[in-house]
Amino acid sequence: MRNGSIPGTNGRVRPLTLHGSPLLREPCDEVTDFGPELAALVEDLFATMYAAQGVGLAANQVGESLRVFVFDCPDDEDVRHLGHVVNPRLVEADGVVIRGPEGCLSLPGLEAGTERYDHAVVEGFTMTGEPVTVHGTGFFARCLQHECDHLDGRVYADRVTGWRHRRLMRQVARASWRR
Repeated sequence: MRNGSIPGTNGRVRPLTLHGSPLLREPCDEVTDFGPELAALVEDLFATMYAAQGVGLAANQVGESLRVFVFDCPDDEDVRHLGHVVNPRLVEADGVVIRGPEGCLSLPGLEAGTERYDHAVVEGFTMTGEPVTVHGTGFFARCLQHECDHLDGRVYADRVTGWRHRRLMRQVARASWRR
């Protein structure tokens, strides 16, 4: 962020891509241009995430098929994690598997018990091309895995199984945003 400014302040709120859009099902492209357009996208992602009251947002959720996500997410000890990752790779997902409530700005108003590891490590770059490694535990680890899934063309509903999946899909079919 420029000169310590609050992320998203200079961004515009974009419409969210909702469940059912083919864009959410396709792996995103690697970022190759670390210029002003990428910086503007990161700002827009923060602005949109804050407007939607989310804790993370991937570029394909605002219609851009690029490997970028932003986050402003607490861990289980209420420590705030704020940042972005370009061309992220989930290099570790381990520890205890916990089924916890998970939602998504592309499935607004819905959530389901979703299994995720309680530890995750993501490597990638900042919007200026500097290498970055992000370590997450607890809820923040869930967020990192969730956003990496988005960039690989997956949504959390893909990880929900059995009766939880059937219930979630019924809720999606009835959701007001599907009309």
